[in-house]
Amino acid sequence: MTDIQRCEIRPGRLVEWTLHRTTVEAAMSSPDDSRPPAYVQESHVRTARSVRQDGLFVPTWLGTAFDIPGEVDLDALQDALRAWTLRHETLRSGFRWIGDDMRRFTLDADAVVLHREDVGDFLDAATLTQHLQDRFDVAADALTWPNFIFAAVVRDGGTSVYMAFDHSNVDSYSIQRIPAEVHELYAAGRERRAVDRTPVASYVDFCATERTNADQIDDTHAIVARWREFIAQCDGKLPNFPVDLGLDPGGKVPTQKFMHEMLVDDADAAAFEAYCRPYGGSFVGVLAAIGLIVREIGGQQVYRTVVPFHTRAKSQWSDSVGWYVGGAPIEIPVAQASDFDSALGMVRAALRKNRPLSRMPIARVLRLLGSDFRPTSPDLYSIVSFVDARDIPGSERWQDLKAYGLIRVSYGDQVCAWVTRLHEGLQFASRYPDTDVAYQNMRLFVERLRELIVSVARSDVAMRA
Repeated sequence: MTDIQRCEIRPGRLVEWTLHRTTVEAAMSSPDDSRPPAYVQESHVRTARSVRQDGLFVPTWLGTAFDIPGEVDLDALQDALRAWTLRHETLRSGFRWIGDDMRRFTLDADAVVLHREDVGDFLDAATLTQHLQDRFDVAADALTWPNFIFAAVVRDGGTSVYMAFDHSNVDSYSIQRIPAEVHELYAAGRERRAVDRTPVASYVDFCATERTNADQIDDTHAIVARWREFIAQCDGKLPNFPVDLGLDPGGKVPTQKFMHEMLVDDADAAAFEAYCRPYGGSFVGVLAAIGLIVREIGGQQVYRTVVPFHTRAKSQWSDSVGWYVGGAPIEIPVAQASDFDSALGMVRAALRKNRPLSRMPIARVLRLLGSDFRPTSPDLYSIVSFVDARDIPGSERWQDLKAYGLIRVSYGDQVCAWVTRLHEGLQFASRYPDTDVAYQNMRLFVERLRELIVSVARSDVAMRA
């Protein structure tokens, strides 16, 4: 995961694809779809609207970037992009406001037509990068539809593809699967051979099922009680990142900076994973390390956080593009941890106890709690996410294809961090408030995380594992 400034954009001829005017007109006149938005989608769009009403435009798109080697066939690429779009129903489904209600509409696949535009040549990488960011901000906006765009930068000997989507359509796992899927469709088109046409399960269907299940609980449910207790322990709020970020409590939402680097190489990452495996693996190890580090830096006696988990509980959703993420409240009494092993045990116990809560959308819980969580910031809480990307199709070629997941960094008073296990090692990426204090503490946090992982990986126990 990285931002658009760090994905190796090179000059060339820019080509864009958006939905054709006739497709947009068909969408505007289409009837309501009875399937409701997911709670996470509705919360996301309402947050964007609330923050916009407060006078702040906060782009929230995610994207992907990857290369296609050799001379490109733009017609074949366009066919591949359309075929990929049609695989995933959420991309032809959007929302309209009826009063204060969000209503879904969904286009028939036959109505989807891509419009290609040759934008022109860009001779300077920085100018092209800024153009793409500005274009994606408008074309992949949470409050408009369509809310995605495809682009290609064509050069002699190779082409770079960029695809940006409002977060309501995708999660990090979704965007990491895109390079291999588009490559497969493009190659099949050029070679005039058929590809697997097995239908991909629809995120729109998942939204309806998840919401139906969520609406069956009320404020007496045990899950709501657990969240009520957790939020009370956080002084009536969802948890912030537990180090000083140098924020003015009454100030405006700050701009953010981005931090991106490899923590350790493959050898150390493998040894760290082996050490942590009896407790559940690298994810448990990373959370245990973070708990000890925030105790050291911020003096935390209990590390409280909301841990994101994927909600693709059934295999039918594994190939589906959508926002399949829930969160579970976790409390780690790090003051009682005498060493890393004891912290591992605490994290394992907390995850086993609380992970099932991630199946219930946080937005549904907050509504049942009846608290005023009207957002004044794009992020309700800070996160640390862990993804092992090695099993994602095509991930072994990401370096050669310059493939990246893209994060838009704009405004926010929270810390959002992503730790990714790649074939090359453990990667850390984060967006955080742009203050001197936050930078200093985030640099200290990352260095201590690296040191702790290395010390565990190179311990006698890890070496024998």
